[in-house]
Amino acid sequence: MTDFKKIIADAISKVINKESKELETYIEEPKEVNNGDFAFPCFRLAKELRKAPPMIAEDIKAKIEIDKTLIENIEVIGGYINFFVNKQALASEVLKEIAETDEYGKSKIGKGKNIVVDYSSPNIAKPFHIGHLRSTVIGGALYNIYKYLGYNVTGINHLGDYGTQFGKLIEGYKRWGNEYNIEENPIDELTKIYIRINAACKEDESVLEECRNNFKKLEDGDKYCTELWEKFKTLSLKEFQRVYDILGTKFDSWNGEAFYSDKMPEIIEILEKSGKLIESEGAKIIDLEDKNMAPCIIEKSNGSTTYATRDLAAIMYRARTYDFDKALYVTSYEQVLHFKQVFETTKLLGLPEKYTKGLEHVPFGMVLLKTGKMSTREGNVIKLEDLLNEAVLRAKNIIEEKNPDLENKEEVAKKVGIGAVIFNDLANSRVKDEIFDWDTILNFQGETGPYIQYTYVRTKSVIEKAGEVPNIKDVDSKYLLDDYSSRILKLIYNFEETLNQVTEKNEPSILSRFLIDLAKAYSNFYNENKIIVDDKNIQNARVYLTYATGKILKTGAGLLGIEMPDRM
Repeated sequence: MTDFKKIIADAISKVINKESKELETYIEEPKEVNNGDFAFPCFRLAKELRKAPPMIAEDIKAKIEIDKTLIENIEVIGGYINFFVNKQALASEVLKEIAETDEYGKSKIGKGKNIVVDYSSPNIAKPFHIGHLRSTVIGGALYNIYKYLGYNVTGINHLGDYGTQFGKLIEGYKRWGNEYNIEENPIDELTKIYIRINAACKEDESVLEECRNNFKKLEDGDKYCTELWEKFKTLSLKEFQRVYDILGTKFDSWNGEAFYSDKMPEIIEILEKSGKLIESEGAKIIDLEDKNMAPCIIEKSNGSTTYATRDLAAIMYRARTYDFDKALYVTSYEQVLHFKQVFETTKLLGLPEKYTKGLEHVPFGMVLLKTGKMSTREGNVIKLEDLLNEAVLRAKNIIEEKNPDLENKEEVAKKVGIGAVIFNDLANSRVKDEIFDWDTILNFQGETGPYIQYTYVRTKSVIEKAGEVPNIKDVDSKYLLDDYSSRILKLIYNFEETLNQVTEKNEPSILSRFLIDLAKAYSNFYNENKIIVDDKNIQNARVYLTYATGKILKTGAGLLGIEMPDRM
């Protein structure tokens, strides 16, 4: 497809004798339609060319040579050169591309590059609550989008299946296991034990010491502790899988923290040889004071390892196994310091710089209750499975009220309910905290997942009324030059660029925003242009644009992990 940005950059490059690729990065898309389709700001050239930006803009405009069949007008406003794309050229390009591929916007930009995405990562024997939803859906969306752009992607569920909490659970089970039926309702019963043992630890330091000893025994392979740990893990994974099935989430690897237990001695040995591993109050640490950070604890005073040790072992393993160009860690911003410490310590492992540079923490804000932060220890969590089931139930109630004769109500309710929850989580910048509110999360009005689904269903309905999607040979783009049509076409043209921006910033909300804008643009087009008309040429063009819109809405929503119903 014609790259208008490149055409503009090439033309400017010939005027000012500067690299076209660099100039292309300067080009912006104006927010105001009246300011054109692309804008070139001249401010960054002022020092180099020793002229005021408005003068540079006028000089470039006077000398530039550009194909008028592609760029129909150029205007200067202040220090900006605004370029207006030929509407018919844009329409022809987009519609031709839509006709030629089933995977519009897909590219090979990531060919030969390996991406590891570490996401979801719930803790074994703890409720899979709404706090885990963010990591699961943000990571899932990034996984899908990187893959769509040609990257070789590995999705890893780094399960929290190791650590002191298991020492606590083992101790609680030793004391009161016969009081709880963990076979029948594992997560709820184990959570009760966990809350109870935590209370005991607060009251008596010796109980906490017993818990720590249990974890050390687990690390050392104690038969009783290992068998209990395996039982807790098996029962938990069965529960988690039910939630993943509802969300449609899949992983390429389920290697959790415990997988690295036999790989940690190598890490400790390498760090010792580096001369940077020192003793402090009986523990082994990496001093990061020169980096203005607290020390990275590698081994506790009782000899047991830490999250950091296991993360370092995971980085070493992933570098060797996946040869990653990027390794993304999708976790809450509460772990920002942890990953800064781990990434800094990774530089001591002797890995090639490619791997240490490719490590990226992708933090997100917390999901908070109206009463504050959730805590398994305190027992105030909302289970994700309950939330998803409630969302489906509410969607079904709305369908019963508005369209009681709809076929496959159960299936549609599931797509709408789950879609609403996923979109709500991906609609805003990932770093923002999200206050959980049933009324907000399941509001089916406004900028929501159901609104996008409804718009898609409307495109299907239009095509059904038309009887078919016209052949591209019977579509004349000159009938799509009105502002409402052009707005849709420009958005569709920018779809691939939108996906590139998502991966540049690891920010799925960029795609969410795009889908809302496209749905709104189609709604305006639908309201202002009659589609089924007597003039077959006009109808063909408008029906094909409707088809193109539906295609992109479905593709984009699918990349976010949202399924589209054909009817609502």
